[in-house]
Amino acid sequence: MEQTYTLKQKLKQFIRILLPILVTQVLLQAMSFFDTTMSGQAGTEDLAGVAIGANIWLPVQTGLHAVLLAITPIVSQLVGAKKEDKIPAMVAQALYLSIFISLLTISLGALGLKPILATMDLERAVERIAFRYLAALSIGIVPYFAYTVLRAFIDALGKTNMTMLITFLTLPTNIFLNYAFIFGKFGFPRLGGVGAGIATSLTYWIILIITITVILKVAPFTRYKILSRFYPISRGKQWEIIKIGMPMGFATCAETAVFSVVTLLMSVFNTATIAAHQAAMNFETFFFMVPLSISMALTILVGFEVGARRFSDARKYQQIGLGTSLAFSVISGLSIFLLKEQVALFYSKDPEVITLTQQFLIYAVFFQMSDAIAIPTQGILRGYKEVTIPSIMGFAAHWIVGLPLGFLLANYTNLGPFGYWIGLITGVTSAAIGLFSRLVWLQRKIRKKASR
Repeated sequence: MEQTYTLKQKLKQFIRILLPILVTQVLLQAMSFFDTTMSGQAGTEDLAGVAIGANIWLPVQTGLHAVLLAITPIVSQLVGAKKEDKIPAMVAQALYLSIFISLLTISLGALGLKPILATMDLERAVERIAFRYLAALSIGIVPYFAYTVLRAFIDALGKTNMTMLITFLTLPTNIFLNYAFIFGKFGFPRLGGVGAGIATSLTYWIILIITITVILKVAPFTRYKILSRFYPISRGKQWEIIKIGMPMGFATCAETAVFSVVTLLMSVFNTATIAAHQAAMNFETFFFMVPLSISMALTILVGFEVGARRFSDARKYQQIGLGTSLAFSVISGLSIFLLKEQVALFYSKDPEVITLTQQFLIYAVFFQMSDAIAIPTQGILRGYKEVTIPSIMGFAAHWIVGLPLGFLLANYTNLGPFGYWIGLITGVTSAAIGLFSRLVWLQRKIRKKASR
């Protein structure tokens, strides 16, 4: 990253960092998509087993992943403050933490997975596939979380194009391995949905090996000498990572889980309603990649400027990011509204599902407009290392305001399933208001301190 002086330079650097993040997020989403769709080609039980396993793993994965992403604002602030000599030790501590988290996750999974699956009243074949899929996936937990740390380090330097390139290389590898293990090709056994877990784990090992090679062999990463020496475990440095990462992980897990809960609560409605809800939510998730990527870019850029004590530059990046996110939400919202029928036809040929999907998509328009403020603002706050209060605000908005309101509207008014969407919209709108208010308060505090 470079210090910028004009709005044009800032906009150029923002786009240069944002676009590779967006492509990377879409490619990572595609890996999950191919796991599910290719498992479905192996059989209905395989699809159900992988879907159950993925839904158990997703909140754990996203929550713990977010904890380790604390290294992004830490490294970006060190770069901005020109304290780059401290980066290798911080990355090493984050790697130690990733290994501990991985082993703890595997241990808890070994003890608790079977009891969790037993409570779900699944068909025996589906339960067996879900268990074996997650067992196979556990082989890749250590490399996945270690890669998360190294990717965060690379991104924090502003070299997001490198993580995009690495992901480009691993996506076809994942598809090839899925094909080999799910369907038993090239001399490999036919494992169905379980093969998707093995393929994903092997992909995580490959992506880690490629990333380590890049860090050791490619400039400018070589000058940081990551992995070149052993650093003793430092409780102080690890506590700094945990202090930032735990609220981030808590917030991410809470946000992810509320959507899973709503999907479960939707099960009381008919099949067409459930299918329409899933279709609209799936389409909304595709658009969610944009504010999420903007959020990640803002964490890097704001962190860099805050580390250098250039707070006015940080605010300019904030304006660029929020403006871009809002502009995209307006354009995408109009597109969804005008093309809702075509979108619904993409997911189903059932007339009832098509009608319901179009209705859910109208709610999705309002949902993403609130997301366009809430998610980037969260990324800005993370750039300041301001995470604890925002995570509490996010939890309260979704779990104390949004979900209870949705339940009441869905079950005690004529709104039915649409009540849950109104609840979700209210929750994310509350989060947007709370987070933006916190950002305004933080920046006023910084200005007052600077004027003394």
